[in-house]
Amino acid sequence: MRIDVLTLFPEWFAGPLDASLLGRARDRGLVSVEPHDLRDWATDRHRTVDEPPYGGGAGMVLKPEPFFAAVEGLYGAVEARPRTIVLTPRGRLLDQALVAGFARERALLLLCGRYEGIDERVHEGLAHDEVSIGDYVLAGGEVAAAVLIEAVTRLLPGVMGNEESASDESFAEGLLEYPQYTRPLELRGMRVPEVLRSGDHGAVARWRRERAEARTRAVRPDLWAIRDGPDAPDGDGPASPRDHGD
Repeated sequence: MRIDVLTLFPEWFAGPLDASLLGRARDRGLVSVEPHDLRDWATDRHRTVDEPPYGGGAGMVLKPEPFFAAVEGLYGAVEARPRTIVLTPRGRLLDQALVAGFARERALLLLCGRYEGIDERVHEGLAHDEVSIGDYVLAGGEVAAAVLIEAVTRLLPGVMGNEESASDESFAEGLLEYPQYTRPLELRGMRVPEVLRSGDHGAVARWRRERAEARTRAVRPDLWAIRDGPDAPDGDGPASPRDHGD
């Protein structure tokens, strides 16, 4: 997969892109992530990419021309751009189902805002998706872009050492993950549940399912409400993720 990022601070990505799983995936050629400086497509000697907003108000707004010029410079034409995502607090909340849809793409283009945001014509003329990572405001879209890149990269074939890990963790079935234990058997009066040492794989699976459901009900009632709603599947099988149209 190829992921391009348009940002005012391409140097910000040096650490996150080089570390751990993501760094190894890049080294192995499983994903290519290239941050691009939006100022490279400014047309004046000061490399100006922002202007005061029409109608007044505090702060500055990122101009539309550099974004369109960057897309044309990278892909030859606006119409040739890959799935393009603006990281913005007003966007759809990023969840595992949406991440899975992005992971099926051959390429992504991420647009990082700054200041008071991006001219609306970029949203209208370039963006296929608007995505938020939570109900709070960051200084810019770079942190959100890094979150999306890591979440997507983990799902690419060959990236994770154990391919079952991606399907056996929080949100994969609309549930939070069950508790995990390792050695020692006892620590400061806290013991590993006996069922996990029983060797009964069916009992272990039932215990894990029960604990995942209990944790989801207690910690994320919003997720549980989706699973327990009128569209939830019949029986004891895993619920399907919400349909995002991906």
